[in-house]
Amino acid sequence: MKIGSYQLNNNLILAPMAGVTDRPFRDLCMQYGAGMVVSEMMSSNPDVWRSDKSKSRMIHVDESGIRSVQIAGSDPLEMALAAQYCVENGAQIIDINMGCPAKKVNKKLAGSALLKDPKLIERILKTVVDSVDVPVTLKTRTGWDKDNRNCVEIAKLAEQCGIQAFALHGRTRTCMYKGLAEYDYIRAVKQAISLPVIANGDIDSPQKAREVLDYTGADALMIGRPAQGRPWIFREIQHYLTTGELLPAMPLGEVRDILLGHVKALHNFYGDYKGLRIARKHVGWYLSQQNQIGNFRRTFNVIEDASEQLDALQEYFENVA
Repeated sequence: MKIGSYQLNNNLILAPMAGVTDRPFRDLCMQYGAGMVVSEMMSSNPDVWRSDKSKSRMIHVDESGIRSVQIAGSDPLEMALAAQYCVENGAQIIDINMGCPAKKVNKKLAGSALLKDPKLIERILKTVVDSVDVPVTLKTRTGWDKDNRNCVEIAKLAEQCGIQAFALHGRTRTCMYKGLAEYDYIRAVKQAISLPVIANGDIDSPQKAREVLDYTGADALMIGRPAQGRPWIFREIQHYLTTGELLPAMPLGEVRDILLGHVKALHNFYGDYKGLRIARKHVGWYLSQQNQIGNFRRTFNVIEDASEQLDALQEYFENVA
């Protein structure tokens, strides 16, 4: 699959997730088979760009792979300026967020709230596309609610505005992450436009990946929450799509090595104080995948020293081996 002139290594893409798809996690997912990763969203409001959180999301020049950076906002000019800023700092693809269902985003009329206003969507898409010389992609949902699903209309509009790939999460905004993904709408979008279509939602196994590709006709798959604590899911899916065979479960010793490496990378990237706090949620995700977390998480989450975190994890795996 290509986005503009960029050829992906495969058709598996890490979804942008605020507070999750930071640099250490993106690097790990690339290492374990993602064809492309998308950064967590950056606000188009320049007033917040100087915050530590924003600074950690902005610089991409030395990253490996295709550098896709997501921006969020509702003002066309601010979105264009944010896109230009990201390109100046290493972005090779700009992704526009029109799918986030979070209230704090929607109350600013950004994310999936934009689905209520196709005219504003058109202005944003045209302004951003015209402002940069890199491909611009769009990620959205099937509609605002079950009575207002307008994803086919938005997909056609995106194609007319010069968007070069269309990612669709198969839920409405009001569905949040509940219920089952609505693949019928992804299939309808694929049949309605000639752009590459990326299917997103509930792709949590190699078999499900094959099923979604076959049913929707999508060109690629975008995986978000199922990769939390399981960054090797991309390798598992790619192996199955290529060979029709399932890889054996990840050995516990390799899970330990991946987790310890991830936690160390978080400490290095954010510094010990912030890094150890961010590590807590990732450790919870990893160990919940193993069904062995027990009381360890409560003990782990009160540790206030980075090196003690690593020692505790090492001891944990020694005890469960």
